[in-house]
Amino acid sequence: MAAPEVAVQDTRRWLERAVIGLNLCPFAKAVLAKGQVHFAATACADAAGILADFTLELDALLQCEASERDTTLLVIPRGMEDFLDFNDLAGRAERVVRKRRLEGVVQVATFHPRFVFAGTDEDDITNATNRSPYPTLHLLREASMDRAVAAFPDAAAIYEANMETLRRLGAQGWQALGVGASA
Repeated sequence: MAAPEVAVQDTRRWLERAVIGLNLCPFAKAVLAKGQVHFAATACADAAGILADFTLELDALLQCEASERDTTLLVIPRGMEDFLDFNDLAGRAERVVRKRRLEGVVQVATFHPRFVFAGTDEDDITNATNRSPYPTLHLLREASMDRAVAAFPDAAAIYEANMETLRRLGAQGWQALGVGASA
């Protein structure tokens, strides 16, 4: 798998071209432009090591003001290639947040190259809304999300708009974005 620095570069490219470029998350552009997105990659391949790095990134996020670091993307370049293993890891990361009594302060969103929504086929293009070049745990500040959602007229419509965007783009269009892992 990729070296951590390559995984971060690939993830930044995905964020810029897919998430922001296709407007899959209307809140992402501003925080990236302000330099408030922190990218980190773990060198660990096992769940225990990845969770230790997740906890370090969680602490680091909370030690910064939101104006300095609003969100963190922890990229996992190796060890979580299996989507179900990654789902288990994500559940464990959410338990770390709960055990530290940080529910309502930080939430964890997940992205994976083989992400599949419940009830969809693996090759359904709409799964690409949550497909990143590498497994990724996204730490979001709840207060920032609340402000962003309050400022957006119909936040619930984002999901449906994303599905339609990807259906129009199609698999070839997604491929043409060049947002996968570097070879």
